[in-house]
Amino acid sequence: MTTAAEPAALARLAADYWDAWLERHPVFATAMGERRFDDRLEDDSAEARDAWRRRLDAFDRRLRDTASEDDAVTHAALQEALGTDRAFLDADLAAFSVDPMDGPQVDLLRIPTFQAMRSPAEADALLERWRAMPAYLDRAGVRLHESAAQGRIGVAMLCRKVVEQLDELLARPDADWPLAEPAAGMPEIREALLEVIGEEIRPAFVRYRSTLVDEIAPRARPDERPGLSHLPAGAETYGRLVRAHTSVETSPEELHAIGLDEIRRIDTEFADLGSRLLSTDGLTATLTALREDPALHFTTREEVAAVARASLERANGAIREWFGRLPEAPCEVVVMAAHEEKHSTIAYYREPAGDGSRPGRFYVNTYAPETRPRYEAETLAFHESVPGHHLQIAIAQELEHLPDFRRFWGSTAYVEGWGLYTERLSEEMGLLTGELDRFGLLSFDAWRASQLVVDTGIHALGWSRQAAIDYMTAHTALGLNNIANEVDRYIAYPGQALAYKVGQLELLRLRAEARERQGDRFDIRRFHDVVLGEGALPLPVLRQVVERALG
Repeated sequence: MTTAAEPAALARLAADYWDAWLERHPVFATAMGERRFDDRLEDDSAEARDAWRRRLDAFDRRLRDTASEDDAVTHAALQEALGTDRAFLDADLAAFSVDPMDGPQVDLLRIPTFQAMRSPAEADALLERWRAMPAYLDRAGVRLHESAAQGRIGVAMLCRKVVEQLDELLARPDADWPLAEPAAGMPEIREALLEVIGEEIRPAFVRYRSTLVDEIAPRARPDERPGLSHLPAGAETYGRLVRAHTSVETSPEELHAIGLDEIRRIDTEFADLGSRLLSTDGLTATLTALREDPALHFTTREEVAAVARASLERANGAIREWFGRLPEAPCEVVVMAAHEEKHSTIAYYREPAGDGSRPGRFYVNTYAPETRPRYEAETLAFHESVPGHHLQIAIAQELEHLPDFRRFWGSTAYVEGWGLYTERLSEEMGLLTGELDRFGLLSFDAWRASQLVVDTGIHALGWSRQAAIDYMTAHTALGLNNIANEVDRYIAYPGQALAYKVGQLELLRLRAEARERQGDRFDIRRFHDVVLGEGALPLPVLRQVVERALG
């Protein structure tokens, strides 16, 4: 029975859950500006994972006892969060997935970009975290070994990429490692920092590399069998990840069909635009012209970064006509670091620190600028910064009346769906500087539609790595290097790529339905404020919020 005390009980439960979640994910906590756990890394031991499962069980029992109509949104969002946590825990991808984008050889090196040192205590915590890295790397190697013995093992090409990253890192002197960068801001710890890197962390990376080279790579799955369907219980694991990332009940087969339908639509748009602007005949000729014309690609790294900055500035100038609520936190463009750029995606966004100590950051990849199309650069900037990820995430963080887990975390389909939605919105806003930039809109829309086809193809239908690359090559204008990196991301991180299109299509439906219901009363600023006003909700819950507010 619902009682008046239940809203307070739900608020306590939400606070307890988020506190436990941050303790479980201490590096994320640091990035959020929560500094209590700066001295540790995530514990992926069997004991720690079992303990986290017990905590999720306890939170789930408490949630069943605190159902409240007074805060149904928080109740539903927390139920979804607990289910998502359990899906990721059960999938345990880190135990076997060798990942060139987010593996420890990249993730650990990113920490200095957000772990600021402002006091001796924070410096001590940083050194403790650095001292924890050898055991973390050794444990990662042990888990790879144990998973291989159980029939779960990484993919050959991804192993080769990670070994290449490790070779490049180990060839650099200790003082040139990203992990040594904090010493520049606090010289008094330089000696201790270099000592732990040289005597403890470097040998651990050498051991991790040896595990990959000697144990994993020789037994790795061939590139012809990269999907979860080739692993024990792989189909069940993929089904849970599909649900976790999309927040809706659907199947890989349904998503594959949606992707094929979307690709057919976009293929026609591509061919029509190519005929009009490039005088090409058909889709293949259009994509070939876009890829092979040097004039349509950058020539210098500086150009890539300059377009990113100019696009962000232009969006900031136009945003008030389309949104009532704006974030206080600014966004800045940052060039992706050398240790990750070669095998990384074309860009990514990192949220502001919750304590205001760091702005939102749009990281742009400037590696091999001659492979990076000019016509995609503006759309990329709008997706990652404003009105895309920065606008949505920074606003959510500033909704102080919401429980923290709704401010700082949420549905992948909402977050990535919003980013994709704003790509087309940027054209409505008049942010594109030329007609050729529409190819970027189409290419990115095709990219996200092809993700539905390719991710499900790899993990449910048995596609090879090359089949996925060939499909994206035939239906998008993305650079070939980016396509290969993206396919490897889908292999390493199953299900996440499904979120973009699923979220975008739902946002477009919600907008069209609200416009139909409201007629002349429909206000695009109001629609956006409602969508952005409750944090990154699961899509079914977002639908309820929009229908209630814009009935």
